[in-house]
Amino acid sequence: MAFTTRTGPEAMSEINVTPLVDVMLVLLIIFMITAPLLAQGVKVDLPKTKSTQIESKEQKLVLTMTAEGKYFIGETEVPRENLSAVLSSNAKLKRDRELYLHADRKLPYGDVVAVMSLVKEAGVESLGMVTDPLEIERK
Repeated sequence: MAFTTRTGPEAMSEINVTPLVDVMLVLLIIFMITAPLLAQGVKVDLPKTKSTQIESKEQKLVLTMTAEGKYFIGETEVPRENLSAVLSSNAKLKRDRELYLHADRKLPYGDVVAVMSLVKEAGVESLGMVTDPLEIERK
């Protein structure tokens, strides 16, 4: 029996993982930077046309925020610390999953967004912003 010896380069039996590790580290950095940006924010569906008055036979549930920092659900005043519990236990809100927010224009933007986030956590799927109609001066 004759054995032949190979002359020339040997076949490499190890995989070079350095390029794979480099690509994975770059992807990890990209996900670490973009993930917090995607997780923040409150989703609100904005209309694509001019706003019109909502006409409905059924009374809608309205959360009002006054400039003095008071909160009202309908006509009932609710303390800020109880707002989440009251929203979560409201039967009409559980059924309709719809709420209208009427916030005073003097309120800081952060306060309104915090309440919008709280409303979303309470299970509201449709949040409407109540505004006064824009008055156009005619000459």
